[in-house]
Amino acid sequence: HFSLSSGFGPFRQYLVNSSWEAVKELSKQGLGKNIDLHIMQLPVVYQKVKEQVFKIWTTLQPLLTVHVGLASSAKAIIILEQCGKNKGYQEMDACGFHPEGGCCMLDGPEKIESTINMKTLWKNISVEGIDIIFSRDAGRYICDYTYYTSLYYGNGRAAFIHVPPLSKSVTADFLGKALQIIILEMLKQCGEE
Repeated sequence: HFSLSSGFGPFRQYLVNSSWEAVKELSKQGLGKNIDLHIMQLPVVYQKVKEQVFKIWTTLQPLLTVHVGLASSAKAIIILEQCGKNKGYQEMDACGFHPEGGCCMLDGPEKIESTINMKTLWKNISVEGIDIIFSRDAGRYICDYTYYTSLYYGNGRAAFIHVPPLSKSVTADFLGKALQIIILEMLKQCGEE
């Protein structure tokens, strides 16, 4: 089994992006001996994200790709995102661009659901010291764009997790362990299908 996790690089005031720090910790901890985990950092740039995500699905063909992003508004909450939306991308990326027509894929459906049932996942797991919530709106920025693009190319075999900024109580190590718990549960769902 092969799974890939991606985090994002710096943007705005976040010179250290907790999503990438968490993914790096996850890779140190691993997902057990049967699962080959690859990690990758994505830039906060729409066009580059699209190219990288396309490459992930066409060349690596993972069982599951889990994208991890920073939710700057979240206090100490991990958010499991169920679906990606195609339209409404007006916010500029790190290079000052936004997608043509504010759209991920001109011929794509309005939204794409993950094959992972996040509600079931949310009921089945708990991580001590942090709340986990379920969401159907990943925010129409790079995170949502990445998620939609990955769901599109990966036929729904993608997942998106929003993590909070790093703090005294929410360390990279802590987030890495939380991701490990969550992703192992996701892989269980993949196994059942």
